[in-house]
Amino acid sequence: MEIQKLRLFITLAEVQHYHKSAERCHVSPSTLSRTVQAMEDELQVQLFERSNRSVKLTPEGNLFLRYAREMLQQWETLQERLLETKNSLSGAISIYCSVTASYSFLYDILTNFRREHPGIEIRLHTGDPADALERVVSGREDIAIAARPERTMAGLSFKSFAQSPLIFIAPQDSDSLDAIVAKRPEDYWQHLPLIISERGIARDRLDQWFRQRRLTPNIYAQVSGNEALVSMVSLGFGVGLVPKIVVDNSPLKDEVCMFQEQIEMQPYEVGVCVLKQRLKSPLVKAFWEQL
Repeated sequence: MEIQKLRLFITLAEVQHYHKSAERCHVSPSTLSRTVQAMEDELQVQLFERSNRSVKLTPEGNLFLRYAREMLQQWETLQERLLETKNSLSGAISIYCSVTASYSFLYDILTNFRREHPGIEIRLHTGDPADALERVVSGREDIAIAARPERTMAGLSFKSFAQSPLIFIAPQDSDSLDAIVAKRPEDYWQHLPLIISERGIARDRLDQWFRQRRLTPNIYAQVSGNEALVSMVSLGFGVGLVPKIVVDNSPLKDEVCMFQEQIEMQPYEVGVCVLKQRLKSPLVKAFWEQL
């Protein structure tokens, strides 16, 4: 199947809207629709469930999406290797990381990388760090800056380059929270209002700590992303658990402080994650080896 058709299919699967996908791919909606219909006819399965407003992958569509991403990665790797005999590398790689990582780590990494490989285009996407590994595994990204998981998934390579303690933070005016600790010195962790991540390393470790002690946390709010957590804490809603590096680089760092009570936890280990098979790509390999 033609590579361009696979690109159109992948874009529609991710955007889930014909007009927006067509604009992104610089084709007309009718061209995109005919292309998808031709692919379905060739495969003899329905790839999308269609409505007036959006499209959604069928189970067969999800299966084909994995194939399409693998084929596209193999094609791009082949192109890169064929061009490797040139004096310099060219092409594009996609990188995913949190907002904090983008300005606390990525600046130095990309400054050096661009100096060595000016012909490589960087496609940077930011978002919730809890999504980083999934985006690499699914083939949506070449590289992710992420926290090292408790167990590295099969087929992934992880290279650490930094550590950060996990700390509890509170708003600068934390008298009401301090009062809870003073009033209930034996079980205050069950009564403190907690602002926690919906998922991710910090959430997993905090949940484990409460389970081991058979305590029930008083969860005030769950948020997506560490930056949003710092914001919620700065507004006085409760105590939050975040990597210290997030606080150090936050524009709200003067609005929060370390909470008077802390729980000792394993540090938050940060590094770069790639699929092992993507290291066959000269571009991805060059980024990996620079670290």
